[in-house]
Amino acid sequence: MSFVTDIPPAVSNAAIQHFSGRLSFETDCADVADAFETGAADFVLLHVVGSAQTFAKRHVPGAIHLPHREISEERMREWPKETVFVAYCAGPHCNGADRAALKLANLGRPVKIMIGGITGWEDEGFAFACKAETVAAE
Repeated sequence: MSFVTDIPPAVSNAAIQHFSGRLSFETDCADVADAFETGAADFVLLHVVGSAQTFAKRHVPGAIHLPHREISEERMREWPKETVFVAYCAGPHCNGADRAALKLANLGRPVKIMIGGITGWEDEGFAFACKAETVAAE
């Protein structure tokens, strides 16, 4: 017996509940890239950390810069209530996406995080945008 099987895997029903639950909170870089590439992006992608200058230097194409500190009821009126948001931050070492997701959920907004953030995007080999044209007004 190994440490892997020392604790047996969950029964299928429990695994279904767990993994479908996780997928309702998370998406990954490949799924976000595919949605933009195929024109199927039915969400707003939010880059939720850093300065406008840092965002302008390197961000996920299609993202809007909206730092989690600036997420408020007033700011979110820009989008219909049913808009799905996907938040991302610097990567696994950063909790900015979680902070943004919590704020959005507290405002009654549907939200997921893009696991991996900038680090994951880079690890997948996806290109970055390097223009300030999508920077949200400050």
